[in-house]
Amino acid sequence: MPTPTPPTFDQLLAEAEAAPTEGWDFSWFEGRATEARPSWGYARAMGERLGRAGAALDVQTGGGEVLASAPVLPPLAVATEGWAPNVAKASALLHPRGVVVVASPEDAPLPFADGVFDLVTSRHPVTPHFDEIARVLRTGGTYFAQHVGPSSVFELVEYFLGEQPAEVRGARDPEGERAAAEAAGLDVVSLRAERLRMEFHDIGAVVHFLRKVVWMVPGFTVDAYRPRLRELHERIGEEGPFVAHSTRHLFDAVKR
Repeated sequence: MPTPTPPTFDQLLAEAEAAPTEGWDFSWFEGRATEARPSWGYARAMGERLGRAGAALDVQTGGGEVLASAPVLPPLAVATEGWAPNVAKASALLHPRGVVVVASPEDAPLPFADGVFDLVTSRHPVTPHFDEIARVLRTGGTYFAQHVGPSSVFELVEYFLGEQPAEVRGARDPEGERAAAEAAGLDVVSLRAERLRMEFHDIGAVVHFLRKVVWMVPGFTVDAYRPRLRELHERIGEEGPFVAHSTRHLFDAVKR
């Protein structure tokens, strides 16, 4: 049986550019890219917390996929999201579960009264606004979240943008975020961090990742980076998958 002809550089680019980017469903990457998962199993642990909560808020919910994975949701369940395509996707997914989805810009104050929730969750917030999180939590309420850590996937970022300054590489430092959380009135019960291997097996996976996770290479387009993309395509063909490392940390904090 003849060996299938591998797709060309242009075919891979066209396929990746045509793929939808809304939501946080990463199934498109199956067989094309891999990422190790943190040992703590955030979605499972979040689901356990939600099952015990009375009123919960999921901040920057994306397309609502992680929240929707919870087996049991509290009587009052609310999610916020700032990107319009994700708001629509999250609404379609979460409304049948009784979750209220609120369109709220990432950098705006949370549109809720003080002390409404006994649990606030978030998976990969762009920026954790600890003052607002603490404000909407009841005394004794919990913030439970998985954050992106410093220099995450920077092998790929710096391939396109060059070496980044120390203040950029050190942004999202978990100890800095611990200090910010405590200053806002949260006691950090547990803070765990891990560095995880990623592999990109073709240039289409790289393009789709950068189109989906837009803050990695701001303003990324195929046309703007075509020469570097071709070089990387050839490198993957000669050397195998492009290896990078993501960083994650798990926040478990209680409002004083």
